[in-house]
Amino acid sequence: GRGSRLNKLTENKNKSMLKLFEKPLIEYNLEHAFEAGINEIIIVVGYKKEEIIRYFGNEYKSIKITYVVQKEQKGLVHAIECAKTAINQDDFFLFLGDELMINSRQPEMLEKFQNEKLFAVCGVIKVDNPNLISRTYGIREENGFIAELVEKPDPASIEQGKVVKDIMGTGNCVFRNSIFSYIEKTPINPKRGEKELPDLIRTAVEDGKLVKSFLVCD
Repeated sequence: GRGSRLNKLTENKNKSMLKLFEKPLIEYNLEHAFEAGINEIIIVVGYKKEEIIRYFGNEYKSIKITYVVQKEQKGLVHAIECAKTAINQDDFFLFLGDELMINSRQPEMLEKFQNEKLFAVCGVIKVDNPNLISRTYGIREENGFIAELVEKPDPASIEQGKVVKDIMGTGNCVFRNSIFSYIEKTPINPKRGEKELPDLIRTAVEDGKLVKSFLVCD
């Protein structure tokens, strides 16, 4: 997307192409994909898509890149749905182009997903400030599995213990291909007018699918 909260910084640039230490934000995620042993990269593009396509071309460190165009900016779940044909029958690792991870552990996260035969793994990070959780999503766990996900929980919900107070969800997630079957069942968020990632995962959890969290950064 454009990243409207960044105002003039993204007036003529996709937010994922903003540079940090001379490298676009999205490139850090491509590095993580490479380190995790991903065998194909699919980039969903929309706003200022030509800039991304020109910069990366058809491969990254010998990994094939496929581009999928999201014609309408209708949120993350819609972007995942747009990539369904390109992903085909494969399981997949989700990265957000504008999300930067420091000291991240994607290879270990993928190993957990595979070894424990989980339906999904949600990458999370530890935070000292509970208010940060309101920027993404919070989780509640039972017996080591995620039992609830709350999109942008308000401070009262966090204080009441509806989600873990020091755990913040990220867009780093690993999914079985059958997550696509839950998109149609996912409700539209009334505030944002689009389907949200936590609601998609929660729909699968409520159907009995095994989902765990993973501290994706040290």
